[in-house]
This record gives sequence, structure tokens and C-alpha cells, in this order.
Amino acid sequence: MYDFVEHRTHNGRKNRMLNVIDEFTRECLAIRVSRKLKAHDVIDVLSDLFSLRGVPGHIRSDNEPEFIARSVRDWIAAVGSETAYIAPGSPWENGDCESFNAKLRDEVLNGEVFYTLEEASVVIEH
Repeated sequence: MYDFVEHRTHNGRKNRMLNVIDEFTRECLAIRVSRKLKAHDVIDVLSDLFSLRGVPGHIRSDNEPEFIARSVRDWIAAVGSETAYIAPGSPWENGDCESFNAKLRDEVLNGEVFYTLEEASVVIEH
């Protein structure tokens, strides 16, 4: 399962984090931090993970534009996986990912002031 979290550096500039969580083990498999994350960034992260860990039977997400983009859907189908979208307005259907995102906020984001994107990336991805 995967989802986005947004945060800001000290100067108010937005960061986005793509978090990928293993639905079975609840392990965070990847966090990508950037100012902007688009469909090709989602494919890049998933490609790396699928190469390392194998292709899952499905990948769960909400209906954000980056996840429902034709390029992402086509790529997921081409590698032999399926998309499992949660119903709009139903974050509890992706509860483990939402729980991880809340803990990330509580344990890291709310306790740190990031001055640069690079600093945020190093701390958050660690």
C-alpha cells in the first residue's frame, strides 16, 4: 500500500513524501521525499521495490491523481500486479498506511524543523 504525506520546511515550502508500506508485515519499504512527486516518480519507486522484493499480487492506494494516472495503472498491469483502490473518502480502508503516516507525523515531522529538502530527505528516509 502507498500514500502521500505533506509537510513544510521552515520557510513554508512544501515537501511531499511517498510512503510505501508492506500490507502483510506493516514494514515501511520506501519513503521518497521531494518538492513534487508525479506519476513517473511513483513508477520509479515501485520499480525499485518490485525488483528487490518481487511483484505483489496487488497494491492498495487511494485515488490521488498520481496513483490513478494511466501510466501508473498501465505499468502496474504490465508487471503482473493489480491496483486495489480504496473507496473515495474512506481512509479506514487503507488504515495501516494512515496509521504509519500518523506515527511519522508524531514521531518525526512534528519534532523536527527542516531547513532544506536535503535535510528532510536524509532524516525522514532514515
